[in-house]
Amino acid sequence: MIVCKCLCLKTNGVLNMNKLIKKIFGIDKIEEETRKAVEDAERATRIAKEAHEQAEQAKEAERLAKLGPKELATEKKEPWVAVLDTHVNKDNIRNGFFELDWNEYFVLQLKEAGYKGDTEEAVVDQWFQELCRGVGSESGVDMDRRGSGFINVNNLGDGKSEVF
Repeated sequence: MIVCKCLCLKTNGVLNMNKLIKKIFGIDKIEEETRKAVEDAERATRIAKEAHEQAEQAKEAERLAKLGPKELATEKKEPWVAVLDTHVNKDNIRNGFFELDWNEYFVLQLKEAGYKGDTEEAVVDQWFQELCRGVGSESGVDMDRRGSGFINVNNLGDGKSEVF
């Protein structure tokens, strides 16, 4: 029987001898199990990486969901402005003011559009006065006879100013 195996090995070459040795010692099964284990480990690593990326995306979505409109626009580097409140003088209803808030990208947008001023407040005030004149003019009000008031800035600190 050994003679037959040797004769068979000689005729089929060295490759078959390697297969026979691996089969006799069980190396072929160990190699197959190792290949499957490596595939499983690679698959598990890929799944873990995808899960980690999804968790990071969920955290970022949660962080963005907690931001207010101004913070969200600033995060996206987009211009933002809003009217926070409208104040009317109780004694003279013709007097009052709007409380505005904006981000630096809105001021940059205004400057790029040609508005000028020494402070952010002055730039935004110039825009707002022009906006109000436009609304009044479209409503048929003679805006040449209307005074636009004045701007007085009180720095409240922490990046906030009171404009009246």
